[in-house]
Amino acid sequence: MAIKSKLRGAISGFGEVAARAHLAGWRTREGVAIGAIHDPISERRHEAIRLIKNVRVYDDLELMLDGEAPDFVDVASPPGLHHEAARTALLAGVHVLVEKPLALTPGEFDELAAIAAEKSRILMCVHNWKYAPAYAVARKAIEAGRLGAIRFMSIDRLRTEPAGAGGSGGKWRTSASSGGGILIDHGWHVFYLMYWLLGGDRPVSVSARLEGLDVDDVADVRIRFGSGSFSRAHLSWRAPVRRTSALIYGERASLEIEGNRVLLTDRAGKVEDLTVADMGDDSYHSAWFGGVAQEFERAVTEGTESPVAKRNLAEARVALMLIDAARKSSINKGIEIDLP
Repeated sequence: MAIKSKLRGAISGFGEVAARAHLAGWRTREGVAIGAIHDPISERRHEAIRLIKNVRVYDDLELMLDGEAPDFVDVASPPGLHHEAARTALLAGVHVLVEKPLALTPGEFDELAAIAAEKSRILMCVHNWKYAPAYAVARKAIEAGRLGAIRFMSIDRLRTEPAGAGGSGGKWRTSASSGGGILIDHGWHVFYLMYWLLGGDRPVSVSARLEGLDVDDVADVRIRFGSGSFSRAHLSWRAPVRRTSALIYGERASLEIEGNRVLLTDRAGKVEDLTVADMGDDSYHSAWFGGVAQEFERAVTEGTESPVAKRNLAEARVALMLIDAARKSSINKGIEIDLP
């Protein structure tokens, strides 16, 4: 019997999210080996050498691609670098997984998707909040029809400051040139979650109010979906407390998520605790990346027609479309923007 060879992976951008979350997730996959790291910053290359036995490090992405010829590249650099790194890797014939956001503009997204199709490579984005136990339970309850037809969804992300504030890992979040802002940092997660929880129901319009100087640090967004349901997201780096919560209700029941706790209340007022165990809600969610790694490995095995990869790209496209429309709405005093 032939021994199945491992997928040979490399990481481009070995900052805190790669070192604290991605690496741990890849190590849960027996069929994957991370053998090379690219990062232009010497301290991060030294950290990779410290954490990964026999790893090879590079300060140039193209040299790494030429020298290693990996099966895939995990792009975990700041958002402003995602497009060029993913483009370079795809053109080299490598599968690509990109930390959110997949791209910063619709034009960048379309270019990457076209190259991936032309090269017959998998292109996916890290949608790790789908593997948060609380939201996985919510999706299961919705799919089972326990809430009935969904009428409203609200997701709030309150933070006292951007993740990594004061350190090198948080600088990109507050810089427009690096692709920062709360819509990219938190809105991307919220928007793909809404689309996923609603079973792929397409959004039809957006209205939003954004606040901030160089980047948006508060966002209040309202979305109307094709089924007639409405959603709201409030995102803030100015809150006095850290809080992640959601409310989803349909014709039969409501579902409340507060951190890791999940409560379902039916029309008769009966409350059922659906909470499942989860690790602490840290900024990097290392426990959830294993699910992302498994999903990506499966897509690579299935090939370019993989339903997993297609669903992921659909989620990413919707997230980017909503961010783009929210910005246009806010510039125009919060008017409702119709989506194509």
